[in-house]
Amino acid sequence: MERTFVMVKPDGVRRGLVGEVVSRFERKGLELRRMRMLTIDEELAHRHYAEHREKPFFGELVAFITSGPVVAMEWAGESAISVARTLMGPTDPATAPPGTIRGDFGLAITENVVHGSDGPESAERELALFFG
Repeated sequence: MERTFVMVKPDGVRRGLVGEVVSRFERKGLELRRMRMLTIDEELAHRHYAEHREKPFFGELVAFITSGPVVAMEWAGESAISVARTLMGPTDPATAPPGTIRGDFGLAITENVVHGSDGPESAERELALFFG
């Protein structure tokens, strides 16, 4: 049983898409283990996006992710990480196919409704960041 971290970003919360996101993961057969709503402060945002710290878009990432509440979740199931990434679709909504969360609801590369861990190491790191 693999675990992964998924977050509905501020744009998804603002647009009332939390239920839609949860429903898609549940219908796929993943198990929701933990969920919490919070507003990310700057310190947590810096830790969450640490790998992007030196990139020119880092400030934009931090400003967006701290702009409103998010819903952090732990999902579990067979191949949970790759299943979650398939459900979300590519990061850029312009290239995300219809039927994926980002393809159906994403508006821009930053405002793409959801974040998900890209591998086992990031899943463990992100789950620890958001759930201790």
